[in-house]
Amino acid sequence: MVYQPAAGARDLLPLDVAQKRWIEERLQKVFHSWGYHRIITSTLERMDTLMAGEAIQRQMVIQLQNGQDEELGLRPELTASIARTVVTRMTNSAYPQRLYYNTNVFRRNWESRHNRQQEFYQAGVELLGAGGLLANAEVLLLVANCLEALDLPGWHLILGEAGITRSLLQAFPVNLQSKVRNAIAHLDRVTLDSLPLSEELHERARMMLDLRGNSADVLQKVSSLNLDPDQQEAVNNLKSLVELLESEGKFSLILDLSLIQTIDYYTGIVFEVVSDIDGQAQVLGRGGRYDQLLGLYHPQGENIPGIGFVLNIEDVYQVLSSRQQLPQTTPASNWLVVPETASANAAAFAYAQKLRDSTQLVRVEMELGNQDAEVVRNYASDRSIAQIAWIKDDGTPTIEAVR
Repeated sequence: MVYQPAAGARDLLPLDVAQKRWIEERLQKVFHSWGYHRIITSTLERMDTLMAGEAIQRQMVIQLQNGQDEELGLRPELTASIARTVVTRMTNSAYPQRLYYNTNVFRRNWESRHNRQQEFYQAGVELLGAGGLLANAEVLLLVANCLEALDLPGWHLILGEAGITRSLLQAFPVNLQSKVRNAIAHLDRVTLDSLPLSEELHERARMMLDLRGNSADVLQKVSSLNLDPDQQEAVNNLKSLVELLESEGKFSLILDLSLIQTIDYYTGIVFEVVSDIDGQAQVLGRGGRYDQLLGLYHPQGENIPGIGFVLNIEDVYQVLSSRQQLPQTTPASNWLVVPETASANAAAFAYAQKLRDSTQLVRVEMELGNQDAEVVRNYASDRSIAQIAWIKDDGTPTIEAVR
């Protein structure tokens, strides 16, 4: 029998890990530089926790059951888990809370495609307890900083505003609002045109579908829709955010007010990070504002504003790998320490530890097989080890550079 990973799972070999860590370390450096702290939440969550925010469909959760007949699931995303943790475990903490994560998530393969991936790696942030222009700008500029640190080519940001888009839907009959919303979310012009609406509402629906492109043009179009004072204020806030972002000159920005989820997870800005190389568009991450989510988990139902984003490590990996921007080999050891006789074993271990105790990271291997000197040299050469230390019985080293 040949044993294989579970369907939808995969093993990461040393080079895979080195490449993954290359991405994660650069992201972590950026998170730290912006004052974010890492949080690690439970891999297992109660199903009622995962479902409370309606962030994901139940059938996508890999479910388990414990001896107390609790419904449990492997986390399919992190925002719900972090929201639960913050309002129940960090009640005395000052806001804003700047948190980041770098972890695996799980989503069930409920389609018929064989061996479809079910374990994924993500990195992202949550900024909790802060609303308004500056908080929105911080998270979007943090996204840009992350992608700059990765030297990721050909990417742009698609920015929407769920609150504005949702309020514009109120002009449609109540019984048709969800259908209009779904059609807009899926850019489904055919369904929109088939709905029993007046010509005026059909025109409004088509305009909402086309509220995408240059920010000035989109803002001008939406301002022509006879907005009420609250809607106009939201548009003005969006305009201020766009102006601030564009003044920074960090990224290419596309404003898209048709960008709306089919669930009520987001309450304000929403965005997608899209890579566009050789005409191939790929979503690398997404995020948005969710000012009512934490209230679902808070013991007193208190709403705490929040905004965050997630980057999909595998998708980022694919883009960087296609351009050979990732390490192509695992890190080589700096030293191979070789006891020349059995009596030199203790001295060799001591010398190897002395090298490892350097203030900088030094990778040191011990020769364990009492091999012939030429075999040792060939091994060191094959592994790109820089130097060999031959250790005599009295601990005296003879240093040899590997060619």
